[in-house]
Amino acid sequence: MTYKAPVKDMLFDIRHLAQIDEIAKIPGFEDAGFDTAQAVLEECAKFNEGVVAPLNVTGDRNPSSWKDGVVTTTPGFKEAYRQFAEGGWQGVQHPADFGGQGLPKTIGAACIEMINSANLSFSLCPLLTDGAIEALLTAASDELKATYLEKLVSGQWTGTMNLTEPQAGSDLALVRSRADPQPDGSYKVFGTKIFITYGEHDMAENIVHLVLARVAGAPEGVKGISLFVVPKFMVNKDGSLGARNDVHCVSIEHKLGIKASPTAVLQYGDHGGAVGYLVGQENRGLEYMFIMMNAARYAVGMQGIAIAERAYQQAVAYARERVQSRPVDGSINASAPIIHHPDVKRMLMTMRAHIEGCRAMASVAAAAYDAAHNHPDAQVRQQNQAFYEFLVPLVKGFSTEMSLDVASLGVQVHGGMGFIEETGAAQHMRDAKILTIYEGTTAIQANDLVGRKTARDGGQVAKAIAAQAEKTEGELAKRDSVAARAMLKRLAPARKAFLETVDFIAGKTKVSPNAAFAGSVPYLLLAGMYVAGWQMARSLLVAEDLLAKGEDKAFMEAKIATARFYADHILSKVPALRDSVVDGADSVTALALEAF
Repeated sequence: MTYKAPVKDMLFDIRHLAQIDEIAKIPGFEDAGFDTAQAVLEECAKFNEGVVAPLNVTGDRNPSSWKDGVVTTTPGFKEAYRQFAEGGWQGVQHPADFGGQGLPKTIGAACIEMINSANLSFSLCPLLTDGAIEALLTAASDELKATYLEKLVSGQWTGTMNLTEPQAGSDLALVRSRADPQPDGSYKVFGTKIFITYGEHDMAENIVHLVLARVAGAPEGVKGISLFVVPKFMVNKDGSLGARNDVHCVSIEHKLGIKASPTAVLQYGDHGGAVGYLVGQENRGLEYMFIMMNAARYAVGMQGIAIAERAYQQAVAYARERVQSRPVDGSINASAPIIHHPDVKRMLMTMRAHIEGCRAMASVAAAAYDAAHNHPDAQVRQQNQAFYEFLVPLVKGFSTEMSLDVASLGVQVHGGMGFIEETGAAQHMRDAKILTIYEGTTAIQANDLVGRKTARDGGQVAKAIAAQAEKTEGELAKRDSVAARAMLKRLAPARKAFLETVDFIAGKTKVSPNAAFAGSVPYLLLAGMYVAGWQMARSLLVAEDLLAKGEDKAFMEAKIATARFYADHILSKVPALRDSVVDGADSVTALALEAF
């Protein structure tokens, strides 16, 4: 099954929801309006459709391999990565000062979706490099920036993030890796790191590891963690590569999915200590690593949308071809392609509506990021930062949970053939599963949404979002179309349910934390469904206006129909989720532990 990038839908969101031409008014983004977005996305689509997508199945069937410390990637990956780097794709949204294109995240996010749809395993390498670049830009010394950033932004070198250890998964307070200060200002790093994506590979000449470790005498817990740059090969003063550093890959994992992406166990310091360089200040490592993690969390949300899109495209293609049974309405007097059957349409529409809703939400979040980091008005920056931060756990948590549901529906559309590996539907489901786990499980995203994003400000940001969505209700109320009425019928009760849930969560977090956190994941799903539904309502209004002007009739009619389906079948679930959060907390903790 080939991949076709949904450029038209992406550009619709970028233009009408994220409002790229408003972003282009921000100093530094003057050349990044709609025409630029269109040109970049069309070029990105060509590259990913032609070069990266054909390697997806190959990577699943012929994954990366490890032998004597050397990792060999899937045949074709090395050459595809070379083309990726030469095309400047690593630097799309990174600063021109270090060789990047300096484009807004609003454009970069669509490029991230495409490469992940094309090949999730391949795309993980640049995703981690993006995170390393963000952390170094924010916290590294000028010397470290000068040594590493240009090579990372160009894709000549790749980056990793090293958090997890055998005893320290999500609880980074348990990190034991140590860093010993040296007379020349460097450190010797010792320890074991696991689950390191692209921690070793053959696609680039150097790998720049960002490693969490403790300096001797540091405070216990997360307050005593520092961040270090530990290159695979030492870098000479002239920028050339020197000796091999004391960091070695001792094995790679055998996984359910993303098999072509090497997940390494890295050993630091078995031969005298790996040379590392402190990023920023000692004991502030977790703070810096969170810069990487937040960049990565948004990107993982894009991966969810991406894998869902790939599963949807494959399911539609199969449904058009697979002949089975007569339509129930008698419209065809013989066995017909299964796309004629109502339940198959329901499954395909569920997939499509979820993808469009999450893509729209992610696009709007990217625009908020661009304004938060670059707008000249401090108040505008602050408002957009709060909005973006609220949306990150939704983009990550809801979009990845959605991707698992959509990939599962993709298998279901295929029927028994979906369970057979040769069709490829199962790969999407296996690949999607990791997305709800890495960069923080759905529960960790939900805990962030409850504690930092809702309870901390008494739900003020959440309520401001609902107030914006209420204005969209007002626009819908002025319309007389069937679709607008259907959307209004669901969006207004969803807002009420959202606000009631926000009040419950904000009110319970301190007085009864178990009650608040028992409903954290349902709250995240509710918020994700609601915010994505709000964006679908905005899409519907735009599409109706453009249809009235005679623009792209088939596309606009499909957009309206999909938005209406979202209202009827997805937004309609929000009040039930409210009930499970607000009324269901006690039943989560009622069973005695010994009864499990």
